[in-house]
Amino acid sequence: MLFGLSLAVLLHLAVTSAHTAGKPCTCSALLPAGLQVNCSSLNLNELPHLPADTTELYIQDNQLTSVSPGMFDSLVGLKKASLSGNPFHCGCRIQYLRNWLLRNKAIVSEEPTCSSPSLVSQKAVSELSDDFFSSCTPASCSNGTSNTLVGVMLCCLIVLLLWSLRLAKMSTFTLYIDERQSGFAAESLHSLKPKHRRRMHTDTYTMDLEPPLNMELLPQVLDILHKKHNIKIKAT
Repeated sequence: MLFGLSLAVLLHLAVTSAHTAGKPCTCSALLPAGLQVNCSSLNLNELPHLPADTTELYIQDNQLTSVSPGMFDSLVGLKKASLSGNPFHCGCRIQYLRNWLLRNKAIVSEEPTCSSPSLVSQKAVSELSDDFFSSCTPASCSNGTSNTLVGVMLCCLIVLLLWSLRLAKMSTFTLYIDERQSGFAAESLHSLKPKHRRRMHTDTYTMDLEPPLNMELLPQVLDILHKKHNIKIKAT
């Protein structure tokens, strides 16, 4: 039974580690229960899937620069581990291994050290402080979603601004002038620029103006307002 389990695990390791090295990790049974997984000196760039019942793990003298987050979380029965001799790059991706080492110092036979960057070269991975990782942001699968959401919001804002501009250009203001009024000076109409009409929100306005109106200039003024400012004035 135990031999069959060991053989199955060995085959599984051989398949899952095929993409990282030409040689698979070796696996042997340990009594009373557990497995010894030996992946040392295989020139591995990344670790294969590890059996949950691994009690001894040897991954020293490879080409590992980091350990994927969660790689060792399922190894609840691990009693001995060796990770030295790997060129670990102590950047943000090494934070998981550092935290794991702090919780499992008793089972690590030799402390792994940083190979790069030069600032922390030859320093034990577990000795990296929390401040060292202060500039690192937690990896999250929502980053892409949030970036997409921001992009959609920006596009909607641009469309809204373009629509508002088009609506403003197409707006028509109609002024009704009571013929009973004596009129108003023509130059007062020329001063009615768009900035003076920004607060006009309705389509119909009634203007009671006091200055006397030169009725001979009125058609010209009305024509100028209609052509240049898209303002229609109707007499009532």
